[in-house]
Amino acid sequence: MKPNNLVWKVLALIYLSVFTLIIVLAYNRALPEYLTQNDKVGHIFLYGLSTFLGQMAGNHRTFKFAAWTLPLFPLVFSIFTFIEELCQSLSPNRTFDIGDLAASCLGILIGYGLAEISKPSSE
Repeated sequence: MKPNNLVWKVLALIYLSVFTLIIVLAYNRALPEYLTQNDKVGHIFLYGLSTFLGQMAGNHRTFKFAAWTLPLFPLVFSIFTFIEELCQSLSPNRTFDIGDLAASCLGILIGYGLAEISKPSSE
C-alpha cells in the first residue's frame, strides 16, 4: 500500500519543522554535541531526507529550462543550500565550509535518487 500525496505532504511539513529547528539551533551554537560530532554524515542524512520528502510531497514536479527538464524540489533546495551555506560566513557562530556544502549536495543527490526509485510506475 503506497502512501497518498497528503501523507507525503504531512511528513514533509513535520520534517521541515525539525530541519528548521536544527538550523536555528546551529546558528545559536545550541546543537547537542552528538549532532556535531559527525557533521558531514549529518549533512548527507538531513539534506537527503529533506530532498526525498520534498520530491515525494511535490509529486516529482519538474522545471523545463531550455532543452533540460530538471527536478523542481532538488533544484530549489540546492539553491537554498548554497545560499544558506554562504550566509554562515556572515554569522559570528557559524563558518562557511565547502565540505559541508559538498556533503549537503551529496545528500540531495541521494535523496533525489531514492525518490526516483520510489516513484510509482504510473507517473
